[in-house]
Amino acid sequence: MLHNRITQDEELERPFNMNQLKRLLAYMRPYRKEMSLTLILMFVAAFCGLLGPRILQIAIDDYMVQQKYGALAALSAIFLAVNAISALCMHQRVRTMSEVGQKVLYRIRQDMFNHIQKLSFNYYDSRPAGKILVRIINDVNSLGDLLTNGIINVLTDVATLILMIVMLASMDYRLTLIALSVLPLMLIAILLLKKVIRHRWQAVRRKSSNMNAYLHETLSGMRVTQAYIREPETNSLFKGLSQDLRSSWMNAIHVNNLMGPFSEVIATIAVVLVYWFGVGMIDSGTVTVGVLVAFSSYVWRFWQPVNNICNFYNSILMAMASTERIFELLDTPADIYDHGNAGEIPDIQGEVTFENITFCYEPENPVLKDISFHVAPGETIALVGPTGAGKSTIVNLISRFYEPVKGRVLVDGVDINTVSMNSLRRQMGVMMQDSFIFSGTIMDNIRYGRLDASDEEVMEAARVVHADGFIREMERGYQTEVNERGSRLSQGQRQLISFARALLADPRILILDEATSSIDTETEILVQKGLEQLLKGRTSFVIAHRLSTIRNANRIMVIDDGEIRECGSHDELMKQKGEYYKLYLSQYRFLEAV
Repeated sequence: MLHNRITQDEELERPFNMNQLKRLLAYMRPYRKEMSLTLILMFVAAFCGLLGPRILQIAIDDYMVQQKYGALAALSAIFLAVNAISALCMHQRVRTMSEVGQKVLYRIRQDMFNHIQKLSFNYYDSRPAGKILVRIINDVNSLGDLLTNGIINVLTDVATLILMIVMLASMDYRLTLIALSVLPLMLIAILLLKKVIRHRWQAVRRKSSNMNAYLHETLSGMRVTQAYIREPETNSLFKGLSQDLRSSWMNAIHVNNLMGPFSEVIATIAVVLVYWFGVGMIDSGTVTVGVLVAFSSYVWRFWQPVNNICNFYNSILMAMASTERIFELLDTPADIYDHGNAGEIPDIQGEVTFENITFCYEPENPVLKDISFHVAPGETIALVGPTGAGKSTIVNLISRFYEPVKGRVLVDGVDINTVSMNSLRRQMGVMMQDSFIFSGTIMDNIRYGRLDASDEEVMEAARVVHADGFIREMERGYQTEVNERGSRLSQGQRQLISFARALLADPRILILDEATSSIDTETEILVQKGLEQLLKGRTSFVIAHRLSTIRNANRIMVIDDGEIRECGSHDELMKQKGEYYKLYLSQYRFLEAV
């Protein structure tokens, strides 16, 4: 089925890994000062909050019973001041941790984006773009609450519980033991629910990834969908993915929300037990009314941080489902990378040598089979042959977008595996058949080939490829804004802009992968005239489906089934009357028939 790769569930994440949590916390290390300040503020706020029941006890036992209203008014003022201090500390805590949390998310996103730019074509060949987007956007965003509030709050809640237990024990150790006797019930609830909660949130992440990947693909291919009237089918599939996401979300929420009711029920049991035994203690004179009221208030408050800690554990489980996916991406090794001793390749002359190159995308299906050839500086090499023969693979190996399984690629006698990719690619110009146009102005799109180029140099490159004419006819000329992927432009116009971008880079080795496939015959003639000057002194590799455009190439290589079947100039190959001769005549006859 067409969308199986997108709609199928990804492999279930690995079991909970404490090392991943440590890696996540390591992102907060640069902000130790801010977190220390936040902890102090939280401890002050928690301590002030815990003074309330104690003040209430003093008010009942010492002032209300004895009708000391002046002292009671002073105590009320102290109570208001304590609460004001608590509120101010909480406000500053929220502000500080929100800033820290966003800085951490920024660093994680940046690390992920930097890493995916290092991954080779192989990584993107096997994954829909939508699923990568989900990890960078949705999974990172899902960590926001944990980093902004969760970690600091749970530390404060733990400290609050310790202080509260000390206060309870100082008031009456017997009632303290009675109140804490229900803790095992909470532990049992946590143990029963934690695994279910984690797996259900993992399912939510997978379903969200599937839906976003399909949505990205559908939006990218909307014109094809409308052209073939496939709206009902795409709508049905999206509806199914959306329902899966909704169902998995509700399943997770149902289990996740069980912790709140459990906590409320257990807190109620604890308070009932305190009152049950506390009333008897009042009758015996061992406990005062104020102590019992304050004690019951502490017990109610005791379960709030316990509930917060349980919710934090749920948040950790939810966040770990995203953290696993984030670090899985960050841990994906780049199979094309600079080796430890990689140096800078000097200004190249353009000599290219393939030594016994074998390459395959799948081990059992080689695309190139023991290919060898040598190209002198300044030569123009044309690659022709049927689709899937290996032409694009050859030029991708020169730019080191892939690495051969066997053999070496040499540029000026230097193995390209021993030099840095930046120094190599900086001296190459590549124009693919799929001409990608970025959102922005036409000027910016052409300047992408060399960011320090002046406006005059950009316009000169456009003139060489004869793009200047149609650009100046647009409403704002070179400053005209083009939409994502250049939807406002024709395919031929997009290719001409991409051509200008490649030429502006002034490469020593120029690669044109079917660069003129969507340009009309009249424009193609103009482009060929512009290229005559450009190709002088440059090594160039040209893949073309129009054989008439490569007649002037120094050599033409006929690639078929991963091998070089023929090699020579146009005239030499025509005299041989081999594969090239047949291709040329069949295309010539086809054009005559048209």
